[in-house]
Amino acid sequence: MALRNTVTGWGWLARLLHWSMAIVILGLLVMGFYIAQILTGTDSDTLLAKFNLTQDHKSWGFVAFSLALLRVIWRAVNPAPALPDGMKRIERVLAHAGHWGLYVCMFAMPITGWLMASASPLQDAYGIKNKVFGLFEMPDPFVPGSQELVDLFATMHAITAISLVVLLLGHIAAALKHHFVNRDTVLRRMIRG
Repeated sequence: MALRNTVTGWGWLARLLHWSMAIVILGLLVMGFYIAQILTGTDSDTLLAKFNLTQDHKSWGFVAFSLALLRVIWRAVNPAPALPDGMKRIERVLAHAGHWGLYVCMFAMPITGWLMASASPLQDAYGIKNKVFGLFEMPDPFVPGSQELVDLFATMHAITAISLVVLLLGHIAAALKHHFVNRDTVLRRMIRG
């Protein structure tokens, strides 16, 4: 098992980062949907559950951002394997655009979430700090207490989440097409290298 990518396959670190991010991002999407759409009650038990899940969501968002940063750094010093020779020009353009879109969303999601939490009036009202797994505090880029900023970043966060889901579905569909229709090694090399 090679650490670095080759012309024909992904190294184990690139694969580990890919699949770790896939698990974390899917978990965050499910958790975010559950917090926003399912936990809508106003009783104290629901509010407490929503608060606790939101704190976990923020912490895992930090993990997602850190993994994305590691992935970009690793990709900069360790180029990706070549795309299959038989790919049409439009497929190559779509593949590159899809990957760029995924990278933008992988950074935009945690950043807009952090900015939304940082602007929240709840921080002042209840003394809630943005902590990562209770270990360290995230800095606030501005004075908390602006509901207008919360609403703006919440909208951006939601739009980015929808964009990310669409891009992920396209990414998965393309991988399955390569595997079952084209019968090339695109999916296999992300699984086995």
